[in-house]
Amino acid sequence: MKDNLSIMIVGVGGQGTLLASRILGAAIIKSDLDVKVSEVHGMSQRGGSVVTYVKGAKTVNSPIINEGEADVILAFEQLEAARWLKYLKPDGHIITNIQTIDPMPVITGTTEYPTEIIKKIEDKGVSIQTVDALSLARESGSEKVVNVVLIGAMAKKTDIPLNVWEEALKSTVPAKFLDINLTAFSKGYNL
Repeated sequence: MKDNLSIMIVGVGGQGTLLASRILGAAIIKSDLDVKVSEVHGMSQRGGSVVTYVKGAKTVNSPIINEGEADVILAFEQLEAARWLKYLKPDGHIITNIQTIDPMPVITGTTEYPTEIIKKIEDKGVSIQTVDALSLARESGSEKVVNVVLIGAMAKKTDIPLNVWEEALKSTVPAKFLDINLTAFSKGYNL
């Protein structure tokens, strides 16, 4: 793993971003690095924006990632990928779920959900990978493992060994849900 890793996990409340950050944090710790995690909830229980900063290095002084510092933005929803784009490094990478979730202004009819979000991000020259995480989660046996599919897709882009990721899952996910989560992780990892 490189000496410094700054990852933002972004989504909306209820998508499992916090479990994803715990899995990522566990994998970094198991790689013998320091890790700091900071979670920001914006009306998360009502479908509002949720962002988690995860930093790993030999020594991490602060978990906060400033604009232009994120190596990776792992977006659980397209609009969240666009919303946090300014935090990505010029040579950074976005991994985004293709799923869309209407925010409250769209639900109430005061605005429309933006169109062609992925294309607009690509047009800015940003490195972006799209994942149909919901379909892969359903193939794994539950829509609730979208978060682990996305962590799997991101894990493949790190140099943390697969066995370390599997150990991180085992130490983070309750035993009764481990098999389905390992399946979901594998589907994301093997894209």
